[in-house]
Amino acid sequence: MSENGELGAKLNGFVFIFLSLFLAADFFVWYNILFAKIADKAGIHFLDVGQGDAELVIFPGNVKILTDAGPDSKILGELEKTSALGDKYIDLAIISHPQLDHFNGFRYLVDRYRIGAFIYNGRSGDPNVEEWQELINKIKERGIPLIALGAGDKIKNAQSRIDFLSPNQGLLQSAELNDTGLVELVESRGLRVLLTADIGAETEKYLAKNFDLNADILKVAHHGSKFSSSSQFLDAVKPKVAVIGVGGRNNYGHPTQETLQRLSLVSSAVFRTDKNGGITAYIDNGKLKIFTEK
Repeated sequence: MSENGELGAKLNGFVFIFLSLFLAADFFVWYNILFAKIADKAGIHFLDVGQGDAELVIFPGNVKILTDAGPDSKILGELEKTSALGDKYIDLAIISHPQLDHFNGFRYLVDRYRIGAFIYNGRSGDPNVEEWQELINKIKERGIPLIALGAGDKIKNAQSRIDFLSPNQGLLQSAELNDTGLVELVESRGLRVLLTADIGAETEKYLAKNFDLNADILKVAHHGSKFSSSSQFLDAVKPKVAVIGVGGRNNYGHPTQETLQRLSLVSSAVFRTDKNGGITAYIDNGKLKIFTEK
C-alpha cells in the first residue's frame, strides 16, 4: 500500500514480492546483473553518520540499497567515499522507522541522488517533526514510489534477497515507534546480515521465537541501548561481528556497558562507528572480511 498507489518503477534488477504484485525489471538490466563480467562481491558499508544509522548494501551487479541515512547531511560525504555511488543512483532507499536519526539524511539525498523507490513501514512520523512531512513531500514531488512493507515481505533477485521479519500488524500499531522498525535479514553469496533498526527486547523476543536469526553480522539495535540486544536474542543470532552505529560522546551513554558485556558473552567482534569510522564487510572466497576507516 504505497502512498502514490503506483509501483511501476524499474529498480535496476530487483523484483518486489508484495502481496500479489510482481514487478519485472528491464531485460538489459537483468542481463547486466546476472552476466556481468566484473568480479563483484556481496558487501555492506556501515556509514559513519554520527548518532544515527545508515547501512549501504551492495549486491552483485552493483545493486545499491541504503537503509536509513542518519540525522543530517553527513550522509552525503559518507556516500562520496563509496565508489559504487559514482552514478549518483540508489536502487532502493529503506526508512526503518520515522525518527530523525534514521530518516533525516534522506532529505538531503533526494536533492543529489536519483532513487528508484522508497520503502518504509507505513507509519507516519511525529506530527511535531516537520522534517518527516518535508521528506514525504519531496518523495511525492519527484514521483518516487513510496512502498509500505512489513513482516513476510521480500525483495529478491537471482543471487540475493532481503526478508522483512518485522513489524507484524501488532507491532506496527505500537505507541512506541521503535517497536515499528523494519527488521531486515539480508542474504547474498553466503553473507547473512541482520539489520535491527531501534527495536527493543520485546520485539527481539518475538523475532527469536519465530525466525532463524543466525547471522554473520548484526547491526546492533538502538545504537547499543541497554534495552536492546538481550541475551536471548544474541544467543539466537550468534553474530560473528556486531556493528554499532553511534556518535562519539553522545548524550545517551550509547553503547552501554551492559550491551557490550552481553556481546562479549557471545564472542562477537564489536565495531563502532564512533571509534572505527566507516566499516565495510564482504565475503571473499567464502571468508568474511572486515575493513575499517580508522
